[in-house]
Amino acid sequence: MTNVTEQAAMGGPSRPSDRRGRRRALIILGAIIAVLAVVLTSGALAYAKQYEGKALPGTTVLGQDVSGKTPEQIAALVAEQAKSVTVTVTAGDQEREVSLADLGVSVDADATAQAAVDAEESFGDIISSTWSGENPVDPVVTVDEAAVADFATGLIPEDRTQPVDAGVTFDEDAQSWKVVPGTKGQGMDPQVLVDSVTQKAPSLEDFSVEQPVEEIAPAITTAEAEETVGALSSLLEQPMSIEGADGETHEVSPERRSGWLAVTPDDSGKALTISVDEDAVREWVSAQADQDSVEVKDGIEQVDEKGEVVKVVAEKQDGLKITNADAVAEELIAALNGTTPLEAAFETKTVKAEVEEVDAPSTDDEKDADKKDSEKKGTEEKGTEEESEQAAEPTGEKWIDVDLTNKTVTAYVGDTPVWGPRSMVDGKEGNETPTGTYEIYLRYDQQDMTNAAYYPEGHPKYYLTEDVPWVQYFHNGYGFHGAPWRSSFGYSGSHGCINMPVSDAKWLYDWASMGTRVEVHT
Repeated sequence: MTNVTEQAAMGGPSRPSDRRGRRRALIILGAIIAVLAVVLTSGALAYAKQYEGKALPGTTVLGQDVSGKTPEQIAALVAEQAKSVTVTVTAGDQEREVSLADLGVSVDADATAQAAVDAEESFGDIISSTWSGENPVDPVVTVDEAAVADFATGLIPEDRTQPVDAGVTFDEDAQSWKVVPGTKGQGMDPQVLVDSVTQKAPSLEDFSVEQPVEEIAPAITTAEAEETVGALSSLLEQPMSIEGADGETHEVSPERRSGWLAVTPDDSGKALTISVDEDAVREWVSAQADQDSVEVKDGIEQVDEKGEVVKVVAEKQDGLKITNADAVAEELIAALNGTTPLEAAFETKTVKAEVEEVDAPSTDDEKDADKKDSEKKGTEEKGTEEESEQAAEPTGEKWIDVDLTNKTVTAYVGDTPVWGPRSMVDGKEGNETPTGTYEIYLRYDQQDMTNAAYYPEGHPKYYLTEDVPWVQYFHNGYGFHGAPWRSSFGYSGSHGCINMPVSDAKWLYDWASMGTRVEVHT
């Protein structure tokens, strides 16, 4: 007995009945756990079902719990809050209360709501969300910075002026450059409002902004304009001249230079720049060169059948050509763009004149005699009429010879007289017809002629002649015209014009044209 009891006390093998009891207990515990798992899973799934398409537990928007709310409910909440926000903007002595929309702030309520419900809806997420506390969602807010800046600019009171840049103008009366002073304005830096709105608008809560009104200086100050006038004065004080071809000097006066200069803002709009009208400079230099130039004038001498000179119609005159007008213009432009003096000179080239020999016209009696001799002799050479006319057709420039000594007018083509000499009446003493080389510049088939510009009606020297035919002016008021009031020609007796028989005046009118050369000589 003693041995059995000791073995049991020392932990010997259990009996079969003990092992069966423990297995039974384990089975019962497993069953209980299984039942609890089924109950919990079913409950969790039911719990998760109620948050499908809604905000999970702990979700907040604008500090408000939106758990279990639909996107539509959340969007309405955000939109209502955004609409109620008031922004107080103080600018100078004025205060304005505006909405976010007035400032160009847009709130996307739908996007905010979607962000609140966009979460995994698994059992684990739901349980995690329940135990983790708040899950804040920020509203989707967009700030149009340009619109905020425009709003800020619009806050400038109407009685506040914009800054005005200083300028420089030329005073025509005083013939000097003057400063137009700049004036300060008032404005604001819109970035202050932009930064405040960008920072505070996303909270969708009322807020205030202090937008300071500042004094704004002009981009171009009065001092800068005064410096520009000083630069102009230095430029105009420099001597500038061009030595002419005839030894005289063309002074480029300060007044003339001022007419070529202009003062305008540069491309940046922050400084003044002096510019030169280069085309006007080139035009002026060209005009001076033309003034110094001498047009070549070829001489004309009438020769008889033996080639001997019988009369000098026009004396030859060598020409003078300026060869460096363009270079002088560039020198002047360079000087106007700087502050250096100019001492330029025209360079010249002599253009040699030539003498053209022309056939001396025969008198009317000689022509009549020649005509009779020709009728007696007949035409010895045969050929078509067209060939004869072509062979006899002269070539060259049309021009008119006015011989004041012989009182005749002759029409030439090249070196060949084609009409005349015809008798005329030239200017009487005190009204002499001027000599020289001219061109026909004005023509009338009929015109009233008067000297009323010099003598009033009733003056002894006043005259008015109506319907004067076939008028061609070649110099000032001097011209060719028909004189039906005269019965004879070949003497001096007009007021300076070349009086001709009406038929002769018409022939010359039909033959000549604008620009036809006229040589008047003694």
